Amino acid sequence: MSKILVLGGAGYIGSHTVYELLDEGFEVVVADNLETGHRQAVHPGAALCVGDIRDKAFLDGLFRRERVDAVIHFAAYSLVGESMADPLKYYANNVGGTQVLLSSMVANGVDKLVFSSTAAAYGEPKRIPIEEGDPAEPTNTYGATKLAVEQMFKWTALAHGLRYVALRYFNACGAHPSGHIGEDHSPETHLIPIVLQTANGTRPEIEIFGTDYPTKDGSCVRDYVHVCDLAQAHVKAVRYLFAGGENSVFNLGNGVGFTVREVIRAAEEVVGHKIPAVYAGRRRGDPAALVASGSRAKTVLGWEPHYESIHTILETAWRWHRARPNGFDEDR
Repeated sequence: MSKILVLGGAGYIGSHTVYELLDEGFEVVVADNLETGHRQAVHPGAALCVGDIRDKAFLDGLFRRERVDAVIHFAAYSLVGESMADPLKYYANNVGGTQVLLSSMVANGVDKLVFSSTAAAYGEPKRIPIEEGDPAEPTNTYGATKLAVEQMFKWTALAHGLRYVALRYFNACGAHPSGHIGEDHSPETHLIPIVLQTANGTRPEIEIFGTDYPTKDGSCVRDYVHVCDLAQAHVKAVRYLFAGGENSVFNLGNGVGFTVREVIRAAEEVVGHKIPAVYAGRRRGDPAALVASGSRAKTVLGWEPHYESIHTILETAWRWHRARPNGFDEDR
């Protein structure tokens, strides 16, 4: 049985990937500093080690003790607005932390890595849908740090034989069908949870940032991909590396874009009532449209999204938010 180390495995996408790995028969070790993750989100079948990827002594001890076969790396700051206000924080953690991780992997003979990257690496796309070979010109610090990490992998692979897959995914959303885990960030900046928090009364309204984009209704267009589909892709990427697959970058998306207003309307249909919305100005660093071409992941990894309907995605998220209006912190 192969053992996988999941960095950031107490976070949103990381915790869902842990569930998928365990379902697929892997042994799983989670490392998380719990700064933004939740201890309750970690599957009881996974071992949890609390520590930080910027701490090389912690990582070295972890690798010596656990003898893992591969790493899946989710540990990063991911708020676009915060990244623009405090870029050095993002470079120190996202880039500096990954440099420490790679140093420890090289020192301990661990050579397989699947990385949680982002569509923000592309910036304002030249065409839709976006393909992996399209120009990567980030418009925010968060995307720039993820792209810098991908470049670090390239040179580490040449020097030390690192084998890696970077998964550039688009807007993660939804919740595990069991209802045991879902999306819970503080602060919350993702559209779908904010819409559903407004629907269940924990927020007074949803702000629509920007109404003058060159889109069908003036609001931003995004490609929404279910978190369980993303989790499955990480497992397939691990198997791809075990099978000798080449170092590569893959987009993960449904290939369909929805505007902010369309998502709100679909959410109203799912919850059965109107959701109050107000209009605000554009946010710095937000491209008008991000829609993926996921054909390469489908061809090479054999990945197929199972949640293609925005209504189905919203239904899984609504089940979580309705049952846990305060997320993992029931006392909040």
